[in-house]
Amino acid sequence: MVPSAMVSTYLRTPALVAALAIVLGALVGTASAFGPLYALAGLLVVLAGVALLVSIEAGLITVLATATIIPFGTLPFKAIITPNFLELALAALSVVWVLRILARSDAYDLRVSRLGLPIIGFLGLTFFSLILGARGLPDSLTLHNYAKFVLGVLLFFSMINGVLSRDQARLIIRALLLSGGMAALIALVLVALPDETALNLLVSLGRIGYPTEGRVLRYIEDGPGTGLERAIGLSVDPNSFAGMLALISAFGLALLFARRPLLHRGILGGVVSILILALLLTFSRGALLGIIAAAIYLATLRYHKLWWVMLIAGGLGGGLLVALGLADDIIQRLFAGIQLEDQAQQMRLAEYQNAVAIIVRYPIFGIGFGQAPDIDLTAGVSSIYLAIAQRMGLVGLAGFVGLLATWFTITLRASHSMDSERADWLLGTQAGLVAALVVGIADHYFFNIEFGHMVALFWGMAGLGMAIIALPDEGQASRRHVTRGRWYAAEE
Repeated sequence: MVPSAMVSTYLRTPALVAALAIVLGALVGTASAFGPLYALAGLLVVLAGVALLVSIEAGLITVLATATIIPFGTLPFKAIITPNFLELALAALSVVWVLRILARSDAYDLRVSRLGLPIIGFLGLTFFSLILGARGLPDSLTLHNYAKFVLGVLLFFSMINGVLSRDQARLIIRALLLSGGMAALIALVLVALPDETALNLLVSLGRIGYPTEGRVLRYIEDGPGTGLERAIGLSVDPNSFAGMLALISAFGLALLFARRPLLHRGILGGVVSILILALLLTFSRGALLGIIAAAIYLATLRYHKLWWVMLIAGGLGGGLLVALGLADDIIQRLFAGIQLEDQAQQMRLAEYQNAVAIIVRYPIFGIGFGQAPDIDLTAGVSSIYLAIAQRMGLVGLAGFVGLLATWFTITLRASHSMDSERADWLLGTQAGLVAALVVGIADHYFFNIEFGHMVALFWGMAGLGMAIIALPDEGQASRRHVTRGRWYAAEE
């Protein structure tokens, strides 16, 4: 947090007065050119930007809200490369906490955690694959998408350097749950609305980068009237939206059963219910398996009563689906997927075969983040593990698996020696990543450079877990260790 005296100084500067005058003129111009709705949106963006620049907590909340609610929103004007809101928020957040450390080195240390250097090494591997695959000259679109990917991974460091106290952790955790709940609620409203109304609402977001033609609404089959509408919220793609919901639902489920919940259990229960209902309405089988795996993980490690809750919830959910007339469709879709009978699964199987062929030809460092170098092969596969092996080779896949194995080892060991409140929070981050990793078996969005918000949520959750480990026990002062040439927070 920027000291209040510094903030007061900024508020008295003529530069700020001039900046506010420019902003006011820009808002008036926007209202004239695009209408008052976009002017209001611009005002909200400006206010979020000002808050982000004076508060790391506000920056983290802005990032989480943007990544969950409106991940593809961009500036309402065209440029060669138009940055989206999330990119700007992530970049500003990183700049703020780095400047805080430089300006107040007596009060703040640089935290990298035990995983910091390995993550930087992993990013180095991704850059090597980028350059190698593009033969030294990636195109501008690939570079832009790769920059979004890197910013998403760097949220790990923003978390561990921004969440320094229990109050900050509580605030960020609540923000993540409520932002995810809002995204799920928007998705439910859009599904409940008539298709034409929902379509018009989504198309109206075209000025900020959202699609205005093609498959704006998504259905299980080819189009309206021939299949069930899938929940997408403002995330464009139902499968990526489902993956996001699985990660946050698993996190929320852990906090719902925590000994000291951060919100009233009734509110938490409502948020988790909305998240899971929206997840079911995405009709994503991978996400459904992800949340089930996370629930089993939680029930096995700590919340044994969750077994009974799962049985009761399964019965009630099944009854509700029968009452709504959706049970037959969902069951048929699940069995069709298991038996590889539907078109989506057959296409996924073809992608797997293609990915294996690429890995066999380029096993060490992969093909990079561009197109496949051979005309008989196609880049892209619906699996995070095959995608990494395809893009970065088996070296990259080994690095990713090693990072996650180390993260789980550190967090599981640390959970045995911390107070129950932090242990519950930490278990929630573990459940979130379990859900994401299971979803990743059949989806690639947590490693897709075109879906920077999914990358940010994945690594942000990992960073939140490491930040929770570094928090002091109740009644203890924060401990920071400094060694020559290396700074890290206490983790045990």
